[in-house]
Amino acid sequence: MVLSEHVNAEKLLSNLTNKGDEHAIRALIASHTLRDPYSSKYNSQEPIPKFRIPDEGCEEKQAYQLITDDLDLDGKPNLNLASFVNTFISDRAEKLAVENLTKNLADADEYPALMTVHARCVSILGHLWNNTDHEKAIGTATTGSSEAIHLGGLAMKKRWQEKRRAAGKSTEKPNILMAANAQVALEKFARYFDVEDRIIPVREASKHCLDLTKIKENLDENTIGIFVIMGSTYTGHYEDVQGVAKILDEYEKETGHSIDIHVDGASGAMVAPFLYPDLEWDFRVPRVKSINTSGHKFGLTTAGLGWILWRDAKYLPKELIFELHYLGGKEESYTLNFSRPGFPVLHQYYNFLHLGFDGYKQLHASSMANARLLSVFLEATGHYTCVSEIHLPADGSKPKSGDVKHVATADPLAYKAGLPVVAFRFSDSFKKAHPEVPQAAVSTLLRVKGYIVPNYELPPSEQTTEILRVVVRQSLSIDLLDRLMEDLSGITNVLLQAVDDVKKLRKEGEHDPQLIHKYVLTLVTGKPVEEREEDWEGHSTFRAAC
Repeated sequence: MVLSEHVNAEKLLSNLTNKGDEHAIRALIASHTLRDPYSSKYNSQEPIPKFRIPDEGCEEKQAYQLITDDLDLDGKPNLNLASFVNTFISDRAEKLAVENLTKNLADADEYPALMTVHARCVSILGHLWNNTDHEKAIGTATTGSSEAIHLGGLAMKKRWQEKRRAAGKSTEKPNILMAANAQVALEKFARYFDVEDRIIPVREASKHCLDLTKIKENLDENTIGIFVIMGSTYTGHYEDVQGVAKILDEYEKETGHSIDIHVDGASGAMVAPFLYPDLEWDFRVPRVKSINTSGHKFGLTTAGLGWILWRDAKYLPKELIFELHYLGGKEESYTLNFSRPGFPVLHQYYNFLHLGFDGYKQLHASSMANARLLSVFLEATGHYTCVSEIHLPADGSKPKSGDVKHVATADPLAYKAGLPVVAFRFSDSFKKAHPEVPQAAVSTLLRVKGYIVPNYELPPSEQTTEILRVVVRQSLSIDLLDRLMEDLSGITNVLLQAVDDVKKLRKEGEHDPQLIHKYVLTLVTGKPVEEREEDWEGHSTFRAAC
């Protein structure tokens, strides 16, 4: 072992300072300063800048930690049962995305391989949606279904204008039909592009979707098209594309006016082909000229990807296509934006390759089975009634009570078609027995437990009916579903207990502090006091965590 001499640090630093090398001394001090993610200038004395850029920055790890701490208040994506958007990404898909994070989908000349993948995805979707042999689908990726719907609607408007001009008729006052359950993006299209939106009311008899009996009376020569929804965001029902097409065929025979269909398949266009292959809603229906979907929903990519396809290039007016000479190349484009990330397209292609048709079918069938299981459980409690119908036999027969195994394993074709969505409400018998219980409280108490389950009104004309909704995505495992069912049952019992406590207070006519305390504690803890006392009796002692 070698001998070492003591170094006088103060003398060394003094010598460095005397030599005028102040930068060296600062660097030396900085290199020996203990730093952790919280040792930044932003502390109790100086808050994090929120509304203007700071004069001086902080270290990367500190900025990361500060933002991460802010995000701790967010809910857990997997427990967000309100959203249709996929929240799971595999390790390999994430690696692929990170490696291509900076690629710009708008730069066709710089990233030709990315453009090739984009073209492959369009072709795959065209085949999946049964594009005919004598037609060649054309389409593009978008930032989501909202942009795709705007593009599809605008193409319908331009086609209508071309026909009107050719006939020497006015192109003023175009209108478009949609049901009251339409997603807001459809209404936005009408407002942004000066088209009258003719909203058709929904009713229980129309399964809270497009009422076919009201279509013909809303059509005229200025109708540019009709939006038909494959998968209502309210209840998960599929609207009847074939039924709408037949009505439009009849109307054309009567008036000579040909009206097209755009299918909003934000969710259903990536579910129906795998689970209900014989259901004709796509390009097999001649009236369907365009279809959109969200890759980031049941296409299973991360957020930020939509698709739109036209059954043939002739249905996409040339005046809408821009020929761009940019960044050294030539590109034809029809989008509402320009620069956008390319990795979602790669994620979509990765899913197509990795899962294949059978993989998508298996995942969606599993989600559907879990949704049916939840539906059967809810109705078995007697407290709830399902507004969605995916748990009902396709042949119209009554479901067999208690046949849980069949519900969980049966082919989706044995049941009514729809999305893996469970829309439910208090049963009529429950509301009659307990009119004091607000259904919205179920949503609030579930939120306390970490779940996000919305409670909302049905569309206008049915707004007196409130429903709760659970979207059963692939990440909702059977174990998590079991816990959800247990919590739903427990929360309902808590609400009933709270109502009983309030009734006792009113009956006694006194402000009993103990009873009020018990009532509040029941709501806050999500567990009746009697159950808490039973828990205490099972333990000889409780120790606080160290």
